Amino acid sequence: MPIYAYRCTECGFEKDVMRKVSDPLLTTCPECNTENFSKQLTAPGFQLKGSGWYATDFKGGGGCKAADAKSDNPPPCQGGTGSCAANS
Repeated sequence: MPIYAYRCTECGFEKDVMRKVSDPLLTTCPECNTENFSKQLTAPGFQLKGSGWYATDFKGGGGCKAADAKSDNPPPCQGGTGSCAANS
């Protein structure tokens, strides 16, 4: 479910709101009750819920280790043994 940032242009009140895409826009500021509450243009935010999502899915340490680990046997083009396919 998307998380939208809203801000009141009258009083400056800001709030992040979790809303469905199909929900109507919020227009009334909960702080000053004016019709100046509008959605901000921000980076996308979302929350993963439901079965199938694990706490380790997108956290560091448990993902792809190819970038972190150095190979004990580098390819020939990087100082290893054998012939390099690019030079054939």
